[in-house]
Amino acid sequence: MTSAELRSQLASLTTEAFRPELADIDRLPTLDIARLMNGEDAAVSTAVAAQLPRIAAAIDAIAARMANGGRLIYAGAGTAGRLGVLDASECPPTFNTDPGQVVGLIAGGPTAMVTSVEGAEDSGELARQDLDALKLVPADTVVGISASGRTPYAIGAVEHARALGALTVGLSCNTDSALAAAAEHGIEVVVGPELITGSTRLKAGTAQKLVLNMLSTITMIRLGKTYGNLMVDVRASNDKLRARSRRIVSLATGAPDTEIEAALTESGGEVKNAILALLAGVDGPTAARLLEESGGHLRAALAHAPR
Repeated sequence: MTSAELRSQLASLTTEAFRPELADIDRLPTLDIARLMNGEDAAVSTAVAAQLPRIAAAIDAIAARMANGGRLIYAGAGTAGRLGVLDASECPPTFNTDPGQVVGLIAGGPTAMVTSVEGAEDSGELARQDLDALKLVPADTVVGISASGRTPYAIGAVEHARALGALTVGLSCNTDSALAAAAEHGIEVVVGPELITGSTRLKAGTAQKLVLNMLSTITMIRLGKTYGNLMVDVRASNDKLRARSRRIVSLATGAPDTEIEAALTESGGEVKNAILALLAGVDGPTAARLLEESGGHLRAALAHAPR
């Protein structure tokens, strides 16, 4: 694509549109600019709401693949890539997932998290190489993320994944995007022109983060990583999370602290096992066996526990 063609393409995108009414924003008092930005952000959740049926369909498909051992892989460039890496990196401590179960790929590799890697986002081939390095299989899901919906890296990832039989999702912030067209599940959250022309780390970035929150969180709920709204698969890797683990067991069981400590000690710190042991009155090994037989779903394990 020539420079003139790319310039014409960008000019046609809603996320790149110029807003003449904000041309003097730099002359406004700081509080007025903050109010403007806050007002803009308030519209993002409404735009996401319009895509909820598509988001829910994508989540059900992702959960079905992950229940059979598949991975959730995000692929994007720049802000979109960083948001995918962020969401993936939060899954192990929050849901006790294996670090390889939810993966974030960013064009240009880890260096691109903190600095721009010139040309990386323009390469669909680079995305294919990154996915091949992960040895993609049909049980996996690849979510291409791009505010414009035209980023070659994100589109290349989705096209390659789909050709290999993996589930594909395209998340963008413009209608009729090439990314959504390339994916089985297209999610297009239209947030409109940005406060600063073309700065898609603003409303578009917020919208993408909201959708990624839903994709990972609700998928984990479907996989039994929560009991009600409690994070029963939390990994207690620091003092805050150890305290949170004890609070979760307390909220789920109402047991006194001494019993909670004993159950957590017997289960090796596994919150889900400790809750099952306390609620069902079984020992640690029995709790572990019931959970394994129930695919890790605490409610199902409780239903099958001896009375």
